[in-house]
Amino acid sequence: MKNIKIVKKSGLLFFMIAMTALVSTLQSCDDYVELDPVGPTSDNYFNSQEEYESALIGAYDMLQSTYINVMTSVVASDDIIAGGDAANFDQPTLQRVDKMDQTQADNNQLRDVWNFMYAAMNRANYVLEYQGKTEFEGRDEIIAQAYFLRAYFGFELAKFFGDIPLLTETRDGVLRIADRQVSVGDEYEINRVGSIAQVYSLLEEDLKEAISDLPVVQGQKYEITKGAAQALLGKVYLYHGKFDNTKFADAADVLEEVIISNVYSLVDFTVLFTDSGENGDEAVFEVQYTNVEGAGWDCMQCSEGYYFPKTNAPRNLAIAPYIAGWGLNLPTQNLYDAYDDNDIRRDETLWDLRTNDSYEKSREDTGFFNKKYLPTQEDENERAGSDPLNYSNNYRAIRYADVLLMAAEAEVQSGGSLTNAVSYLNQIRARAFGDNSHDYPYGGETDMLGAIYAERRLEFAGEGHRFFDLVRTNKASEAFANYNSSKSADFGTINYTEGKNEVFPIPLVELNLANAVERWGQNPNY
Repeated sequence: MKNIKIVKKSGLLFFMIAMTALVSTLQSCDDYVELDPVGPTSDNYFNSQEEYESALIGAYDMLQSTYINVMTSVVASDDIIAGGDAANFDQPTLQRVDKMDQTQADNNQLRDVWNFMYAAMNRANYVLEYQGKTEFEGRDEIIAQAYFLRAYFGFELAKFFGDIPLLTETRDGVLRIADRQVSVGDEYEINRVGSIAQVYSLLEEDLKEAISDLPVVQGQKYEITKGAAQALLGKVYLYHGKFDNTKFADAADVLEEVIISNVYSLVDFTVLFTDSGENGDEAVFEVQYTNVEGAGWDCMQCSEGYYFPKTNAPRNLAIAPYIAGWGLNLPTQNLYDAYDDNDIRRDETLWDLRTNDSYEKSREDTGFFNKKYLPTQEDENERAGSDPLNYSNNYRAIRYADVLLMAAEAEVQSGGSLTNAVSYLNQIRARAFGDNSHDYPYGGETDMLGAIYAERRLEFAGEGHRFFDLVRTNKASEAFANYNSSKSADFGTINYTEGKNEVFPIPLVELNLANAVERWGQNPNY
């Protein structure tokens, strides 16, 4: 059982919601209405450390809503098919994302990502706007955590939607995200930043500011550490490197700092995704979930638990220690075949039920299921509430394995230390095989960068990183073409188009609500 609890979305933070989500509410009536604030306002708040911490928890709380980001990005990859109810077009937006047929008319998951992440950024902005109101020991660390969270949520938006609209300001001669809330009416003035590269620059500034005031170790498992901020900064640099190759050297430098800190290490892969494997030595940053409060379909983002595991389990089949689920997010035969038979990650990542005829077959059934995130009977027994929405599995957002492989990539891309790059890659492979039998250059490998990319696919399968890795490395067209020429294409081809599908469409309803159809414009070719 978790020993921490993130507070519910409360009246205290009622008014800290995304610009478009709030405008959606207001425009559901014929006329605008005036709403009196519920709970404290800034005039009588931020007078103590406890009040700053409470507001910060409100920003942390939105991490739990990123379950929708994971679900969407998982099915966007070439390694996962949407699946679901065979008799119905289950989760239609996800079905279209699966085949890269999404349109600006699609809402559901894509609009949720947009709204939840902007709401989350605005909660961080609430803390940052009043960061100087009251002085106390430890305030700088609270502000640093808020900067990290704003960058994390902003990075999610940038990955999905590219050049996003943000309120900016110049501070100390540097363009920054504005340290204030986005209020009703601002949406009519805010513009896109100008380029996705510039968005990454803004996020980098937040993370650099956060790093200087974060401790190496925190007292609570959910709290952001210096290593988490450095790792995220390294990841943003890697994404930025697609547009500015000088950023690869920056990534190598900051990721090396995480490695030489000796705070993190690889752990046994067979326990990594179990309950006992949470918040362990490999955890650089985990989204904390708990099952102690019930959840409801009318506000799934309000849940403190994780919805994703229930979607991954086979339909109408319970095999200890797992329970039945909804048969979504089905790994492909292509992914299974990519693993070496001696790679322990294969059977810890993919639950192979191809010879089992007792479960209800999903739409486009492959016989494989995502074993990393499955609901267990123990979790079900402990869960509060009746709706199957609040499982306690933490999302492993940044693992030390990710740091090692990002660092290896950054070294190669920047022309840095090939010795370091090989060492980082081989640490991952040694864990995967239990020995050094597959160390680089295994089997006469000569393409170091290709070997790193292939390793990322195997290491992080089913975790939501694959699609964005393909886009940032310019490998998406090749990967989807390979899929379409394989047996997996019997389930339908993937219509990936360069110059379009690198990002997702901004939901048209959001463009309309902000009067931004012309001002922002839709993402290209949607």
